[in-house]
Amino acid sequence: MGTKHLSLEKESEILKASTQLPWLKSLLLLLKDLRYGSVTVVVQDGRVVQIEKNEKIRFS
Repeated sequence: MGTKHLSLEKESEILKASTQLPWLKSLLLLLKDLRYGSVTVVVQDGRVVQIEKNEKIRFS
């Protein structure tokens, strides 16, 4: 899977949406800093209630 970068316009649009969805900003920050690992979004009754980050540190 390749790395995709958002255009400034698209990133600005997402950040505007994050003011209405507070968990979105947290998710974006976790994804931006993650190199290897996973992020799990836990949903209950159609709402995001928890975000989990599992990061791997790889030595080459």
